[in-house]
Amino acid sequence: MSRMGDVLAGFHAAWEFESDSVLIRYERGIRTPKLFQALGERRVPIEAISGVTLSPGRRGTVVLRAELRAGADPLLEAAAGQLKEGCDPYRLVLPAERETLAEYYADELRTRLKDDGEPAERHLVDAPEAPRQFKAYDAKASFDGRTVNFRWFWTGASSAKWKAGDQSFPVTELSGVEWRSPEVFEGHLRLIRRDGTAVPAQPDQDPAAVVFGLGYGPVHESLPFAAAVLAAVRQNGAAAVPAGPVRRDPADIAERIRHLGELHQAGLVTDEEFSVKKAELLAEL
Repeated sequence: MSRMGDVLAGFHAAWEFESDSVLIRYERGIRTPKLFQALGERRVPIEAISGVTLSPGRRGTVVLRAELRAGADPLLEAAAGQLKEGCDPYRLVLPAERETLAEYYADELRTRLKDDGEPAERHLVDAPEAPRQFKAYDAKASFDGRTVNFRWFWTGASSAKWKAGDQSFPVTELSGVEWRSPEVFEGHLRLIRRDGTAVPAQPDQDPAAVVFGLGYGPVHESLPFAAAVLAAVRQNGAAAVPAGPVRRDPADIAERIRHLGELHQAGLVTDEEFSVKKAELLAEL
C-alpha cells in the first residue's frame, strides 16, 4: 500500500494495510459475531487475494470485501460456502460516509493483485492454532495438532459409536474433513480417512464423525477446529497422495433417503431442502 500501517475501521473489524498483507483485527464486543471473536485476527497475504469489491450495504453502509483464491484459506475451504453473510471474515461493513476512503483502499489493493485465476497450491492464510476442542452432541472432540480424538457421551452417542469405542485419528491417516454447519440441516464434522473404506451415510453411525445439536458444535467452535485439522492434514502431505473415494453403503443411502422423504411428507423439510439433500445423498453412491 502507499503508506504502511494505514487502518480502515468498520463495524466489528479493522483492516490494517501493509506492503505485502492485510491484517484484519476483529472486535470482541457483544454485537460482534462469535466467529470473529474466536478468530481474533487474521493476516492475509496479498498473494492470497484474487479480487476486491465495494458495494452498497444495508441501512446507510458500504461493504468492502476481499475475495480469496480457492484453497488459500483453510477456514474457507472447510466452510465450503456455508458461512452466512454476516459471518464472512473478509467482509468489512463501513458507514456510507467512508465510501470514498474505502474505494481508495480497494483500488490500492487491486493494483497489487497478481492472481492468475488458479487455485493456491498451498494454504496462504494461517489456520487457527491447535490445541482445540469443542463439545458436539454426541462427543467431546479434541485436537492437539497431531491427533484428533473423539470421546463419546453416553447421553448422545449412538450404539454403533459406543460399540466402536472412543476414537483417535492421527492426521497422517486423514485426507481431509467434511464440515456441515450446525445452522443448516443436520450439521456434523466428519474426518475423511485416506484408506477410502466405506463409511455409513449417517454421521451418527460413523465413528469418524461427530454430530451437532442445539448448543453443541456451534460454528465459532467447530469451524476453526475443522480448519486446524485440515491445515495439519495438508502440512503432513496427505493431500499430495490422492486418497481413494469415500464409498457410502448403498443400503444406508437408501434408508437415509427414505427417512428424508418422511420428514418431507410431514412438512418438517421444505421442497428445496428435500431436493438438495436427496441430490447430495445420491452423489455419495
